[in-house]
Amino acid sequence: MANRLIGSLPKVGIRPVIDGRERGVRESLETQVMDLAKAAAELIEKNLRFANGDPVECVIADTTIGGVAEAAMCSEKFRKEGVGVSLTVTSCWCYGTEVMDSDPLIPKAIWGFNGTERPGAVYLAAALAGYTQRGLPAFGIYGRDVQDVGDLNIPGEVQEKILRFVKAGLAVAEMRGKSYLSIGYSSMGIAGSMVNPEFFHEYLGMRTEFVDSTEVFRRIEEGIYDEKEFEKAMAWTRKNCKEGKDYNKPQNQKDDERKNYEWETVVKMTLIIRDMMIGNSVLVDKGYREEGLGRNALISGFQGQRQWTDHLPNGDFAEAILNSSFDWNGIRQAFIVATENDCLNAVSMLFGHLLSNTAQLFSDVRTYWSPDAVKRVTGKVLEGKAAKGIIHLINSGSTTLDATAQQKDAEGNPVMKPFWDISEAEMDACLAATLWPQADREYFRGGGYSSLFKTSGEMPVTMCRLNLVAGQGPVLQIAEGWTVNLDEEIHEVLSERTNPTWPSTWFVPRLTGQGPFEDVYKVMANWGANHGAISYGHIGADLITLAAMLRIPVSMHNVESTKVFRPSAWASFGTDAEGSDYRACSNYGPLYRFK
Repeated sequence: MANRLIGSLPKVGIRPVIDGRERGVRESLETQVMDLAKAAAELIEKNLRFANGDPVECVIADTTIGGVAEAAMCSEKFRKEGVGVSLTVTSCWCYGTEVMDSDPLIPKAIWGFNGTERPGAVYLAAALAGYTQRGLPAFGIYGRDVQDVGDLNIPGEVQEKILRFVKAGLAVAEMRGKSYLSIGYSSMGIAGSMVNPEFFHEYLGMRTEFVDSTEVFRRIEEGIYDEKEFEKAMAWTRKNCKEGKDYNKPQNQKDDERKNYEWETVVKMTLIIRDMMIGNSVLVDKGYREEGLGRNALISGFQGQRQWTDHLPNGDFAEAILNSSFDWNGIRQAFIVATENDCLNAVSMLFGHLLSNTAQLFSDVRTYWSPDAVKRVTGKVLEGKAAKGIIHLINSGSTTLDATAQQKDAEGNPVMKPFWDISEAEMDACLAATLWPQADREYFRGGGYSSLFKTSGEMPVTMCRLNLVAGQGPVLQIAEGWTVNLDEEIHEVLSERTNPTWPSTWFVPRLTGQGPFEDVYKVMANWGANHGAISYGHIGADLITLAAMLRIPVSMHNVESTKVFRPSAWASFGTDAEGSDYRACSNYGPLYRFK
């Protein structure tokens, strides 16, 4: 496993806090409180990994914390160790604000042990009140059932909240200081590709790096890439990337010489966009130090349309391969590259990637097909999860090849795995399930190759989208649901009505019967943009927790209320959950807006 970006990965700090009264009270609690901290650390380290595969590391304070001096010692240790997330644990009363963690940039939570011998719950309530009063939102964790003193088993609901909090907190910390690389700028008037540096800085703590698309062309022209890797990549591409049917009109079709040029160009684009993101020591060795250092980009976007694609081969191959968990160098962590430079969808993909550790789909939220409309055009009836209608997710570029649904779990169910669990056979199956037709030259005058596949399995997925609203700021939409495997005849008819050279995923949201989730049509009608980011698994609750940490309200979701986990301070802003979320985010403001 490798951290391909500059800067160490954040650690989780565990703060065992204690009643500071010595000569009897503190001494009787030392072992129990420290053991709770160790149990929490063991839970986290056994269950969580970073998206690059590295294990999550916990740092425990050197001593229990009974007062402000020990709190300061702990803070200094955490600073030196690179702690990015703070979890306080205790089974007893402590001196609330004296032992609190007051770093405003580090997400924080408190686990107050539910036991009758000592008032851990009383400390939890007092400490959360102190955090709320001081404008430092913290998450409260408290077990449902009373436990016996010395019981180090962590109840299931406590485990779930600890892990959800830590996953989201690490995502916050991992984004801080990294870059969004904008290659080109606004694509076809799409608002999401009008990159807003203030949003990235104030809400995510990220830099924005702007590079014109001509930099890609310059590097192709001047040979600023690894020629040996290019030869390896071309051989791999010719072996594994099967060219599909050319759907272009006869007068628009090209000869083999032009097609070979386009293959070489799109492979070079893939190498170059990756190098622009994370750098490449080979370029440094060649004398291109500036280019070889990269932009420390956690995510990127490629404008493409239309100034690039009216003249040169499109970015579909580069985007699809980079967003997949494998390439000519083998199985590796997926990159996040947004088509049409839609930075808001790139951020949505990033959220899903950091929370699930899997590759992401970038799709147009293209068409709602009602059961009646499907029957009218195909003569067939939608069944199963698709019976109440379907949404067609399709886009020319960024959808990961992992979404072919060729990876399987132990029971043979289709899944999308973290890269370290993907086998060579599964990688080969994903490639075999994908064709690469010539790009539609009426859309892409410069040619290129678009991926073509159908997501051929039922998988739990979560679609999300970040939108910017004038006067409000960013808001997040979430829709948990499933991919559905349509009858092949239905798929063929519906696909031919749009663009048959692009990858298709048929999506069904989980309906609640209320609001935007009353039916499938309303989900489509309430979606706030033309694009969506789709992640494997039902991760809506994790997204809600992450959004709260970043002070981004959630405008639409279908997550069960029992799984919604936000800072305790949100309860002070009203009893309606959605309204209190908006009011709390507005009150606290962006995490990195310093007044």
